Amino acid sequence: MQRLSSSKTFFYKRIFPVMWFGFIAVFALIWIFDNGAARAAADPGQWMGLFVPFVMCIVGGLLLKRLIFNLSDEVWLEGDTLVVKNRGESTRLALGEVINVNSTTMTNPPRITLTLRTESSRLGSEVNFIPAGMRGPFSAFKASPIATDLIRRIDALRRRSA
Repeated sequence: MQRLSSSKTFFYKRIFPVMWFGFIAVFALIWIFDNGAARAAADPGQWMGLFVPFVMCIVGGLLLKRLIFNLSDEVWLEGDTLVVKNRGESTRLALGEVINVNSTTMTNPPRITLTLRTESSRLGSEVNFIPAGMRGPFSAFKASPIATDLIRRIDALRRRSA
């Protein structure tokens, strides 16, 4: 079996959100306990000190939901089958069930999105993951070798079945 997804997925899904919201909470608590609430009682404009962390929580939460929390924990390639592990459950998908492979560039973290022919009850209509092995200062400008390999494998399967 070949691992397609990055081992950094755990960091992005579990550790980074705790760090993000923890930093914002510490910032807000420092503001409150540094007499920010007392100053705000005298001057209502001082409440803007809590507005920035509030907006950071909202925007950060929406971005995390859209870009990070929908990532699969692990994606493995076993011959012509994908093994997708997410939330402790393992699902096997035939490569023939994938109708589109989309790879993002110039984003952090990079993503590969596999659109499925039929919606899975466990996975939905898409499988998203961070590809393994994309390192280096110029890797953001290159196509993902994992996405390219998946496209070639799926195309070869389609040609064989046609």
